[in-house]
Amino acid sequence: MSKGRAEAVAGASGILLRYLQEQNRPYSAQDVFGNLQREHGLGKAAVVKALDQLAQQGKIKEKMYGKQKIYFADQEQFDMVSDADLQALDAKIVALAAKVQSLQQSCRHTEAELKELTSALTTPEMQKEIQELKKECAGYTERLKTIKAATNHVTPEEKEQVYRERQRYCKEWRKRKRMEEVGIETDEDYNLKLPDP
Repeated sequence: MSKGRAEAVAGASGILLRYLQEQNRPYSAQDVFGNLQREHGLGKAAVVKALDQLAQQGKIKEKMYGKQKIYFADQEQFDMVSDADLQALDAKIVALAAKVQSLQQSCRHTEAELKELTSALTTPEMQKEIQELKKECAGYTERLKTIKAATNHVTPEEKEQVYRERQRYCKEWRKRKRMEEVGIETDEDYNLKLPDP
């Protein structure tokens, strides 16, 4: 093994040992490589070699699962944990999970509030909108004045008179049509049609 490679494996050994002890769970060489490569820049060959060396030195344990080896911290180095300690840890986990859920809900609420605020108009945009609405309102007011000032409006009385006259003419026309049906000439002869009342 070259000197540079030996140094890489030695450097990786310390990192891997600390990682496996802190995590205290089984990993394959691929898992360890994937988890640590970005942070520590370890190569896969150096990770595999360092894990094998640590296992040979008895600092970590290895086990075969099918064709794959898994590595984990030696459990002898850890203190025995009582049932009471485990229950206390479980209670702590439940409390922390509730706190996480509460914080996530608070985050969602804050994000919704932020989204609402960012989609709202700014003060200058609001002022511009108000000016445009005032201008539009002034235009409508002016148009309304013009309409009110016009002298060619039809009054309700005039409208009623036109309807009454129309009804009278229609009535007369029907009367005349009945008379024509007795005589020779009809409206149909002249392509005339009685309007709807």
